[in-house]
Amino acid sequence: MKKQKRNMYIIEILAILLGLIWLSPFYLMIVNAFKSKKEIFMGVLGLPEALDFSNFVEAFHELDFLNSLFYSLLITVISISIIIFFSSMAGYALARNKSKLSGFILLIFVAAMLIPFQSVMIPLVSMFGKVDMLNPVGLMFMYLGFGCSLSIFLYHGAMTGISNSLDEAATIDGANKFQVFTLIIFPLLKPISVTVAILNTIWIWNDYLLPSLVLGQDTATIPLKMFFFFGQYTKQWHLALAGLTLAIIPVIVGYFFAQKQIIEGVSEGAVK
Repeated sequence: MKKQKRNMYIIEILAILLGLIWLSPFYLMIVNAFKSKKEIFMGVLGLPEALDFSNFVEAFHELDFLNSLFYSLLITVISISIIIFFSSMAGYALARNKSKLSGFILLIFVAAMLIPFQSVMIPLVSMFGKVDMLNPVGLMFMYLGFGCSLSIFLYHGAMTGISNSLDEAATIDGANKFQVFTLIIFPLLKPISVTVAILNTIWIWNDYLLPSLVLGQDTATIPLKMFFFFGQYTKQWHLALAGLTLAIIPVIVGYFFAQKQIIEGVSEGAVK
């Protein structure tokens, strides 16, 4: 009994240490966001002399925060929605069709995950430039192409745990294929949909390279705007850290409102 308690204390101490290590970047970001450039170079770990919000005000204006936040949210939400919608249908079709062709198509999607973006970015942008799609709509279409491979693979794996008898029962009741998927199958895919949404949100919200090739200044996202704090001869760390603090607030607020659905989805996936 004493040995078990000792082991629990050791585990708790290690968990606290790991938690502190994980929180340390957030501490450095938030603390230094209130400092002037001079204070940051004098000491990074120390607390600021005073809570000066001027960095946040200046960063807010320099980032054109409301406009860049709008386009970040617009691109992220719509991209995630279309990735989930089309990938889930593709995963369902490939899982229910047991032919060699469906297996070959799934293999192509899996192999596509190994292709680095840098190898296709120049011909991709050149091709989209010819059809005048270098804008948020074109960017969303690109995100669908790059994000669907992993998403289809995950949905296909989840579909193996759903019995074909559900499809047959719904078909007997008069439902067509689309109704079977949308009304019967898709609600059962909630855990994997949450996983797909989380993985792609982290990627799309923080993406810099692809938007930098596609978007203009009027439609720039927050990561693109953050680049202007880092010049060739000087780096405005005090404004950059204030801007980063502002940038994570929408994510935290979004998680606060969606935490119930996220936890339920992840928990259901773990149970299954």
